[in-house]
Order: sequence, then C-alpha cells, then structure tokens
Amino acid sequence: MYPSKPQICLFPRFLPKSLVFSVSALLAGLGTLAHANDWQHYGSDLGSSKYAPFDQIDERNVSQLRQAWRWDSPDNATVAANHAAENFRATPSAFKATPIAIDGVLYINTSFGRVSAIDGVSGEELWMFDTRGWEAGRPANLGYNSRGVSYWSDGDQKRILALSNDAYLWSIDAETGQLDESFGDGGKVDLAQGLGREINRRAYTMMSAPLIYEHLAIVGSSIHDGPMYQEAPPGHVRAFDVRTGEQVWIFHTIPQAGEFGNETWENDSWQKVGNTNVWTQMSADPELGLVYLPVGTPTNDWYGGHRLGDNLFAETLIAVDALTGERRWHFQAVKHGLWDYDLPAAPNLVDITVDGKPVKALAQISKQGFVYVLNRETGEPVWPMEERPVPQSTVPGERTSPTQLHPTRPAAFEPQGVSDETIVDFTPQLRAEAMENIQRFDYGPLFTPPSLRGTILLPGWAGGGGWQGSAVDPETGIVYIPSGTGPIVVQLVEPEPGTSDFRYVRGGVTSVNGPQGLPLTKPPYGRITAIDLNSGDHLWMVPHGEGPRQRIIDLGIEDPGPVGSASRTGPVLTRTLLFIAQQDGGRSVLRAFDKTSGAIVHEIDLPSVPSATPMTYMADGKQYIAIALGGGPESFMVSYALP
Repeated sequence: MYPSKPQICLFPRFLPKSLVFSVSALLAGLGTLAHANDWQHYGSDLGSSKYAPFDQIDERNVSQLRQAWRWDSPDNATVAANHAAENFRATPSAFKATPIAIDGVLYINTSFGRVSAIDGVSGEELWMFDTRGWEAGRPANLGYNSRGVSYWSDGDQKRILALSNDAYLWSIDAETGQLDESFGDGGKVDLAQGLGREINRRAYTMMSAPLIYEHLAIVGSSIHDGPMYQEAPPGHVRAFDVRTGEQVWIFHTIPQAGEFGNETWENDSWQKVGNTNVWTQMSADPELGLVYLPVGTPTNDWYGGHRLGDNLFAETLIAVDALTGERRWHFQAVKHGLWDYDLPAAPNLVDITVDGKPVKALAQISKQGFVYVLNRETGEPVWPMEERPVPQSTVPGERTSPTQLHPTRPAAFEPQGVSDETIVDFTPQLRAEAMENIQRFDYGPLFTPPSLRGTILLPGWAGGGGWQGSAVDPETGIVYIPSGTGPIVVQLVEPEPGTSDFRYVRGGVTSVNGPQGLPLTKPPYGRITAIDLNSGDHLWMVPHGEGPRQRIIDLGIEDPGPVGSASRTGPVLTRTLLFIAQQDGGRSVLRAFDKTSGAIVHEIDLPSVPSATPMTYMADGKQYIAIALGGGPESFMVSYALP
C-alpha cells in the first residue's frame, strides 16, 4: 500500500469504535480522502488500485447477489426524440462511465453529458444537471462518450467536477445539482482556450474524469485520432483551481522552445504537430506530491516522417509536481511511436518488497503487453530494461528508432509479434491457411513498423492492455490484468492530392482473416493474468470467456475448453473476490473470480452489454456492486447486493 498525508476521516455511525483505527490506517494507505464506505475516485483511490477493502460479499454468498435497483439514463428519452426528428440522429456510444460513491450517493455522467446523483440504496435519481455538450455535434474519435466524474470537498463545499464532450470543465454543487457560478465563467471553463495556440475545437474533446488533487482539478484531453493534416491540437495537461476555475499550471507534453526534450522533435515539428495527449485516467501519490501522466501517440499514429526524432513526451509516463506541474522524472516506453501504443490506463500505485527491500512502486500496463514496473519516486525500473534492436522502416522519409525498451521482468502478459509461436495451429490445414493469408503482408516481432505493403501488428491498437486498466491488491502486491488479443494491419498509402499534407496516411487493408472464420492467432483471445509485483512472477493466467469455442468444435476439433474473448471491462478487486464483466458471444455477464487461482466462483447474467468498469460501495451497512450498461437507444445502470 502506498501511504498518504494524514487526512481527517469521518466514519459512519454504525462502525464499531474498535474498527475505526484499522480502517483509518487502511484508508491512509490507499491515499483516499473518502469515507470508509466510499468509492471516491474513478479507480477507487488516487493510486488507481480499483480495490475496496470490503468482504461482505465473498465466495460463500456471491451466488446470492440480486439486482437491487436500476437507474435509466436520461439520454434514452433524448435519443428517442432525436430519432423521431427528420434530420437529426445523434446517438450516444456505449455507456462507459464508472460512478463514484460519496456518503451513499452515486454520481455519474452519461454519454450525452448529463450529470446525475443517485441514491445508492434505492436507485432514486436525486438530481440531474445537463451540460448540453451533446448539442455541439458528434465529438472526435469515439463519439458521445464519457468515463466518469470527480468529487472535491473542503468540508464545507462539496463539488462534482465533470468534463463534457464539447471541451468544458464544469463545477456542480454535489448536494443540489446547481452550477457553482463562482467557478470559471458562470460554472464552467472553456478547455479549448489556454493551450498556447489556436485549435480546431471540433478535433478536441474530453472523455475521462478529472484527477482531483487537493484544490486542483487536473485534466487531459481526447484529440482526433485520424488527422489528415500535420497541425493538430496539442495534448498539454493542465490543472485548474477547483474554487475559481483559474488555470494554475500547464505541462507541455510536446516540449516548447527551450524546454527539456524539445530537441527530440526535429525540423521544428513541435510547432504544429499535436496529439501526444493524456486521454485516459491519471494517478497521484499525495505523500510524494506527484501526479503520473500516461501519454499517448503524436500526430499521426502510423507515419512520422514529418516528426523525426524520439518525440518526447509521446508514449511516456511522466511524474510531475502536483502543485506546480514541474517534471520530476519521465519514462518513455516507445520512441518515435508508429504503432498507436498509447499508454492506455492510469498506473497502479503500490508498495512492494523486492529482494527484501521495500519499494514505492507503480505498475504501468501497456497495449504492447508489457507491465513497466518503476520506482514511483525516482522513475527507475525495478528490474532491468533492455534496449533491443527492432526492425527498421522501409517507408520513404521515415526513420525509426534502432532500439526499443523491453522489460526483463515481468514477462509480457500478451503474445507479441507474428511468428510460428503465435499463429493458430489447431490442425495443419488451419495453420497452412493462416500462413497463406499472411503472406501478402509484412510481419515479424514486436515493433515491426508499418509499411507500404501492409504490416500485421500484434498486439493491435486495442491491445494487449486497454483503457479498462488493471487492479492491484495493496495487501499482497498482486496485479490483475484483463487483456485481449487482436492483430490489425497497418498499410500506408499516399493521400489523394489536396486532401492531406502527410506524405503517407493509413489506408488500404486494415485487417487480416484467420482460417475458416477463426482468429489468426492461438488462443486465448482474451485472458486475465495475475502477476506478483514483489517478484515479477506470473502467478496464473486464465482464458476470459468462452470466445469462439463452439466454432472450433463445429470444425471437428476436440473441445479446447474456453478460449477467451477480447471483450472486457476493467476489474474491481475486494478483499475476497475479483470482478470483471464481459460480452461473451451473445451473453453479457459479470464474473466473480477467485483471486488466488483465477477460477470462476459465480456468474451473473447482465441485462445488457457491459462496456464500463464496475465499482463497489457500502451504504446502510450493505455492500453493492454497480455497473453501467448498454448504449445507443438504451443506457442504464444496475446495482447488485445480497438479499
């Protein structure tokens, strides 16, 4: 567990006095300002553990869980009305938000940007505030899409901080649902301003929850991922005063003139190249006073002839001073990225013991299937990293890095690269067909670059690890990672004259078929991996879901058992169980796993498709597990509890 600065904790009246001190110690270890029963941050605590120290629901009674309530998104009525209109068809994407829980009240924002307070026991909506962000039109990248909200209180004021898809930061009174008009311009701050240059706000949006550190709301951004021009909004990270909305600091993820790392953007490309943004969640350590920024790829994802150099701070984990934004250390996972290997999730912060010595550590999962384990105070790797030679680009104007970092421990949690070790081999005939399918493309080990012929990338841009993230047990130092296996093809083509100022863009073929309707690679196609961060050892790996098991049987092959599905949500970890939801074929399911073995303890059939990470909280002495479901015409949230 990672310690925090001492905090005042208010405990529910029903907690026995004998438990107050042990709970207080645990909460301090988790670095949270929350009450003992709360899920105060997107990832439970500032360290993004996705862990709660609850044990009311365990392996003996989890099968008794029943739906306690259902809350329907206010987006549903809007979608129905929009579709009835002749010329308007705005439809939200999957409902991906994870609620937070404060004093028995859940707070969540919808895909259209409606922020709601919901009674955690009854599911009754207490208030709803509409940012009306959806009226600005479809946002960049993933469309109408929001991951969650954040909470701040100084003991007197209580505020919900929310980001809307039209790039505003909002401050809402947590008790009344009314705007805090002393914040920014009448309750909101325009995030398209203050970046140091004019931007196209249609290419600039928000989807993750702000990170709340003391009196600051720290925000990243989501930026159009398929640009046709080199000039794009920069992904600089900023902090705003939660009381006033004033911008307190900015960290330039693309270093400006005279700043550290500026020379890694050759030919002054830093002046107009953009992206290099933190689109996912962030973590923080209050004791060290550091915030950790997982940064993504520069413009564009696949070709970098216009941005030669290593391109700091792209695909880099940066530790900055939480109060000033000053860089303390950085770790670049990918140099001159060409694979869309954004750092996809907040790092998990955890204290571990390595070779008998205590280490304040963090574990950063990646799309490429590595877990980068670092000392979170210094940025030094806990185990050695090796600079290994990687294949070089043959694309005119491109210059790839000759080497890329490979951790020596832990071993990768996903297959990497296309080779004899990864191609499907249920039968010789299926393998021969798979090999024939890939001959038209380039392929090879991890970091084989895109090409004019087309390159098969494994993992693809969805990972490996994804935005769903991982969970860590602060008592054991074990990290639990849901992941998926999904190869893609990246073929570079010359754009049509007048449509782009890139020499090459992604086009042509984008995927490769496996044999007879099967995936191209060996199973499992989705997995859960448990890794002991004290030793770097893999403890267990299990296929996650049935996957195309029946298709394999239908081809006359012996039943292989579950082969896994790439679909997954983020994990939720308690003292007793690991919970992860999934759409597995035509079935939507929430599974409870044994933490020590990965064995399925119980399955709950869900009433719609899960895309959001679940969470858990306590209210009136009862433990609940809540998850947002659905999307499009029908989105809602359900909560489960024991009878």
